[in-house]
Amino acid sequence: MWNSLLALGLLGSLPLASTSALPRGVDILPRAQSSQATPHALSSATPAPTRSHPVSLPHSSYTGSASTTGALTASSIGKGISEVSIAPSATTYPSDGKLHNPEPAPYVPAGGVGTSGSIPVYNVRSDFDYESLALALYQEWIELDLFQDGLRRFTADDFSAANLSASDRELIAYMSLQEEGHATLVSNMLGAEAPQQCAYEYPYTNVAEFIDFTQKLTRVGEAGVYGFLAHLDSREASNLLTQSISVEARQQFVFRQFQGLHPMPEWFEVGIPQSWAWTLLAPYISWCPANQTRLAWQNFPALTITDQPTVAKAGQRGNVYENNTITPGTNVAKADSGSSGSGSPSSSNGGASVATDNHLPLSYPGRQVGFTWDAPGKKVGPNNSYVTTTQAGDPKYVIWVSQLNVTYTTLRSNGSHGVTVQPDVEAYMGDPLINGTIFVALTDAAPPLVRSTLA
Repeated sequence: MWNSLLALGLLGSLPLASTSALPRGVDILPRAQSSQATPHALSSATPAPTRSHPVSLPHSSYTGSASTTGALTASSIGKGISEVSIAPSATTYPSDGKLHNPEPAPYVPAGGVGTSGSIPVYNVRSDFDYESLALALYQEWIELDLFQDGLRRFTADDFSAANLSASDRELIAYMSLQEEGHATLVSNMLGAEAPQQCAYEYPYTNVAEFIDFTQKLTRVGEAGVYGFLAHLDSREASNLLTQSISVEARQQFVFRQFQGLHPMPEWFEVGIPQSWAWTLLAPYISWCPANQTRLAWQNFPALTITDQPTVAKAGQRGNVYENNTITPGTNVAKADSGSSGSGSPSSSNGGASVATDNHLPLSYPGRQVGFTWDAPGKKVGPNNSYVTTTQAGDPKYVIWVSQLNVTYTTLRSNGSHGVTVQPDVEAYMGDPLINGTIFVALTDAAPPLVRSTLA
């Protein structure tokens, strides 16, 4: 293809197609039919359909008994993966700005993966690939349902009280259509046994909590995919997931704007291990259809931050954050009493806003952060069929995973409660690590880690 191009340019934004973005069963505003003609295409081929899914399922707790419990396991399980030394070839390339090997074609430097002219095959190549993409599909399904549930559950007046307009609701509706495409893409790569959409139970009770929960859950999905992308055996699958997760990142960006937060206060986005993502996602899955494909990832005990920073109280000191979370794991913050909105529109953080000049963290270094945590052995996830487990001893440290770094602080604990102090660290000068969405966990040791070795 490289030698078939005559000229190259960038096309600007096009108007949205006239088809409404509204999910089935949701009505926002009456819409006139557009008279805009459909542009001609070079091909008359019919677009592939999206994967079918239930229109609406109940959002309630599962009350039955699980027929199977525990994560999917193989017939043999090793004792662990040992760290090995750096391969000599990893440090031999001169990196001097010169070409060191013959070019296979004009303007094409030697090297790269999947650049030999072989035909790409968009499938999974290993158990690791399958389980990783299956996890991503669980995430796509819940986001599709989540966006639609918020629009169905809350009225136009509810959204208006949170400083969100009909256009904002249309945007959320359009995001649900994006999730249909993402779910179809991943399903096609997985094949016939790809996980189906499930029924879910959410913790929010008003629009502000819905936006906060959605902002955090989309971040979990984004970080979960970043964590395994580089490790997939299928580079073709990795490429397609990169194209879908880039849209997920934009969705999370928008939900931060809906809260009046800076859309991207960090310089780098972090990835997390699959078991972390599954631990944070599974508690909101109530039940799944019979014969649902199960996952191999671990479910850790839930961790609650007892003084989660909030938008309206950003930067305040003292105990203003105490007992203000409504759920462990994602630690959704309670809406301010007397307000159904995301915060005051006139505050530096709070109220829907396309942009704000305040990129500072909601919290501050040296602040005491409190935790409570569950004991292992709790049944969680779809049909209460997964069980939380841990191989760690008594917790001694808090691990903070953000941007490019893994940071530890000492935990002072008493039973299932503990406190630590927020660290004062930067990725580069002027870029505080504790900003945006931070992933925290408790651990019994503090080995030197970087993000790529966290899994």
